[in-house]
Amino acid sequence: MTPPTPLIAGNWKMNGTGPALVEARAIADAADVAGVRLALCPPATLVERMSREAAGSRLEIGGQDCHADASGAFTGDVSAEMLREAGARLVILGHSERRAGYGETDALITAKALAALRAGLEPIICVGETRAEREEGRALAVVTRQIRGSLPAELAGKPFTVAYEPVWAIGTGLTPTLEDIAEVHHAIRATLKDMFGEAGAAPAILYGGSVKPGNAAEILALPEVGGALVGGASLKAADFLAIVAGAPKA
Repeated sequence: MTPPTPLIAGNWKMNGTGPALVEARAIADAADVAGVRLALCPPATLVERMSREAAGSRLEIGGQDCHADASGAFTGDVSAEMLREAGARLVILGHSERRAGYGETDALITAKALAALRAGLEPIICVGETRAEREEGRALAVVTRQIRGSLPAELAGKPFTVAYEPVWAIGTGLTPTLEDIAEVHHAIRATLKDMFGEAGAAPAILYGGSVKPGNAAEILALPEVGGALVGGASLKAADFLAIVAGAPKA
């Protein structure tokens, strides 16, 4: 089976207002990189405007979360259908900041993944262990449990991506060793194949957690690392494109 096309996706989190669109425009202008997919996931307030900025380019726009229902009395929430209408093509689900800060469970993330499929969005489903779980030797068990609990069977044969983000590395400047990253990505791939058969070889597995221009190339060169989910370094086009430059091409 052909290896998945690498995906470099930027998660802007709760950052960015209108003036920041100039950074997205610069990334869109440079997005015609053969063999690599580029995506930005801005705050919901920027999805439609950023989609317009990216029109005609290969830059894909995504949301950072969605509700499991298509509509209803859920003040402040955004449905997958709303994101799709605004121009999104992907959506991040199960980020550790949602799991920890909002109590999101694997079951809820499964429901959101089904909502993404319903709306025609490609889910990027995040998994990762805490520092305590790694120090206790439970990183692989935690990550594989999250994979099995957060990915519905309906994803089989559909476009989706998994992002491994060790919780303790997000925004801290810390990263696991290359050996640790490779070990977890190998375990994720084995779990995907066990769940989905040969179709489990198709999804890209991204690494996230303090990815920056200085460490991206060596991480992206590891087996089964099929791209990156980039946080702060995606807010500036120069930093994001430097990471893209280090990605192996499909």
